[in-house]
Amino acid sequence: MTVPTARERIVELDKRYVWHPYTPMGAYLNDVDPLVIAQAAGVRIYDVNGRSYLDGNASWWTAVLGHRHPRLVGALSAQAEALAHTSLAGVTHEPAARLAEELIGLAPPGLCRVFYSDDGSTAVEVAIKLALQYWAQNGRPRRRRFVALDGAFHGETLGATALGGVEVFKRPFAGALMECVHVPPVADGHERAFATLEGLLETGRDEIAAVVLEPLVQGAAGMRVYGVELLQRARELTLRHDVFLVLDEVFSGYGRTGSMWAAEHAGVAPDLLCTAKGFTGGMLPMAATLATERIFDGFLGEPERAFHYGHTFCGNPLGAAVAREVLAVYRDERIVENTRHKAQAIADAFTAMRDLPGVVETRSFGMIGALDLAGDRGYHERAGWRVYTEALRRGAYLRPLGNVVYVTPALNISDADLAELLAIVAESIKAA
Repeated sequence: MTVPTARERIVELDKRYVWHPYTPMGAYLNDVDPLVIAQAAGVRIYDVNGRSYLDGNASWWTAVLGHRHPRLVGALSAQAEALAHTSLAGVTHEPAARLAEELIGLAPPGLCRVFYSDDGSTAVEVAIKLALQYWAQNGRPRRRRFVALDGAFHGETLGATALGGVEVFKRPFAGALMECVHVPPVADGHERAFATLEGLLETGRDEIAAVVLEPLVQGAAGMRVYGVELLQRARELTLRHDVFLVLDEVFSGYGRTGSMWAAEHAGVAPDLLCTAKGFTGGMLPMAATLATERIFDGFLGEPERAFHYGHTFCGNPLGAAVAREVLAVYRDERIVENTRHKAQAIADAFTAMRDLPGVVETRSFGMIGALDLAGDRGYHERAGWRVYTEALRRGAYLRPLGNVVYVTPALNISDADLAELLAIVAESIKAA
């Protein structure tokens, strides 16, 4: 009898018991021989056979400082020796308090309160609930609708799903979602998007709780970049009609676009800002929603006005300690400032890829590079996956969005590793 290898045993157990996210499981069970990752360091992940792969998307956009950054590991270890977890309900601890101070010090003007949660979805869910409850108990109870962009993606909870504009992610939950009106994509023309947003706020301001936007780049929609004009116009209109503006910086924040927050490019400050992904450098699940003092004050008074929401690990000391160290590394290693020349390398490489066979369009923004392959834009289209397979053979892990192939590497990737990654993308497109 043949004894299965360690890898074969892992795959056997995985396919028997594990249900994978965003994965057609029928095809996975029958046709996919998955990567089995054993460890990671820097910008590389390693399979159980010891082969390394450049992590082209920073493990779903989270490992902004690469894997196993020694300072983050040290902060996690030190905090675990002191306090791994405590409730934040009516008590506090130093990592959560100091992290909040540091976040507000970096936040766009006017944001001055921090509510912790677990991940990007819950950070957005917090913002949704804050907006709804604020208006309900402050004289505008009819404000229960939201406005978002077509193609938006804001997370997985039912509230965040309702905001989304990627149909394949929403369809199974039709009928169970709150009402959200979507503005046409900016690709159809700025003026059409402006006019639609203005019309919605003019006629529906008494019913709209908030406008929710991914500032300047829509990640899951295919790395769709739009200009600062829409963001500036949205801020102008929401101020005029006294509607909250929520900016979902879960993907775009923490230097991904070349500034700490994407909103900085437009000179815009929101009423609520959501952050996650790079928040703990991919080490632990933790997120935050930042709010203005006006919103915070709207929950003061009678006990019934309190925000009755909070997850078990809200403000977890381990996550807070690591998140503080992420910010310290950003300061000490000048992470955001040092992305400028790397961003130019990405832009140059993707511009050159425009001439490759099968490439329809390319674009870049900060530490994001993306291109569209010929064919439909559906999430499960296969052209991008052929590039994925070719890239694995060459030593890079790329997870496409259908026919959109992109890179979002760690912000501190070395010039040599970045050059290798970009070369693999081009070679893989040619081979696919």
